[in-house]
Amino acid sequence: MNHDSYSDAYIRSILSSVKTVAVVGASTNPARASNIVLKYLLAKQYRAYPVNPVYAGQEILGQLTYASLAEVPEPIDMVDVFRRIDAVPELVEDVLLLEPRPKTIWMQLSVRHDEAAAKAEAVGLDVVMNRCVKIEYGRLCGEISWFGVNTRLVTTRKPSLAEGHQNLDIRGKN
Repeated sequence: MNHDSYSDAYIRSILSSVKTVAVVGASTNPARASNIVLKYLLAKQYRAYPVNPVYAGQEILGQLTYASLAEVPEPIDMVDVFRRIDAVPELVEDVLLLEPRPKTIWMQLSVRHDEAAAKAEAVGLDVVMNRCVKIEYGRLCGEISWFGVNTRLVTTRKPSLAEGHQNLDIRGKN
C-alpha cells in the first residue's frame, strides 16, 4: 500500500466498520491530542479504551485506563497510536499477539514507521500512518468544513442540522 496517500474510500471503510478503539498513549491532560481524540471518539459512539501504563487503573474521560492492549476487556477493532516512532515496532508486535487481532493500526500525525506497517499488512491488517482520526472523520462527514478547511467540495449548502446540536456521523446518521 502507498502510505503517502489514502483514498477517501479506504479511510471511510475503516472508520465506518470500527466499533472499538484502543487509544495507546492516552493522556489525562485535556490539551493533549490523545485526550481530544479520545473525547471525540466517545462522542461519535465508538467504544474507546485509553491505554497508558502511567495512568493504569485511573479514569480518563470516564473510561478506565489499561496498562496494555492485552488488558482491554473486549476485542479491539482499531489501535490508535499516540506514541513516539521508535515505540511503534514493539507496539505492532503487541498487536499481532492479540486474539482476535484488531483490523487496523492507525498512527497519528507525525507517526510513521514503514517497516512496522509492512509487518502488520503482511498478516492482513489495515494501516494508516501520519493521519489524525478526528480530522479524517470530520473531513469525511462534513463537520470539518465548518472551520474553512479544504474538503475538495465547493458548495453553499450546509449539512442539515440535527435536533439540539450539530453532530454528523460518518455512517450517514445525524
